Amino acid sequence: MIVIKRYPNRKLYDTEAKQYVTLEGVAELIRAGHEVQVIDHASGEDLTSLTLTQIILEQERKQNGVLSNTFLTSLIRDSGDRLASWQRRLRPPQGLFHQIDEEIQSRVQSLVKSGELTAREGQRLLEKLLSLSAPQKDRERLEAQIEQHLTQRQVPTYQEIQSLKDQLEQLTSKLEEITERNQ
Repeated sequence: MIVIKRYPNRKLYDTEAKQYVTLEGVAELIRAGHEVQVIDHASGEDLTSLTLTQIILEQERKQNGVLSNTFLTSLIRDSGDRLASWQRRLRPPQGLFHQIDEEIQSRVQSLVKSGELTAREGQRLLEKLLSLSAPQKDRERLEAQIEQHLTQRQVPTYQEIQSLKDQLEQLTSKLEEITERNQ
């Protein structure tokens, strides 16, 4: 984990690279797959969430509002309740990699049954495809890491984003109805 110290003058210092970095530099570290922790130099307080929020706000400003006002307003209104709900729903299903392996086996068997592959070719293909997948312990560890990263970043699930879109469409429709009545 890369530790970034934030000084009273708001400058950020990468203790690993031993140089000052910008918010964009911290964002690049994260995009490169590094875990970062931002701490206040004077107090030792963890400022990681605050800094990550600043990075998101900078990206929002540069990209001219990718996140809708409705979405941002709902985040503020619902505070941690909505985020905790997203966090719970985003966890990967148990046995995700097992399901993938079963699907690979099913599809190869279908190719053999339809005559597109011989039994021997199907077996070799199956062995090759399954050998590319991680061993069970690695899969479980990877699933746990994915869950941890998504939890830490409070990333919403597809269903939650879709629900927000649906709500937004309903609100837009109601606003249009009200506007038409008032004209």
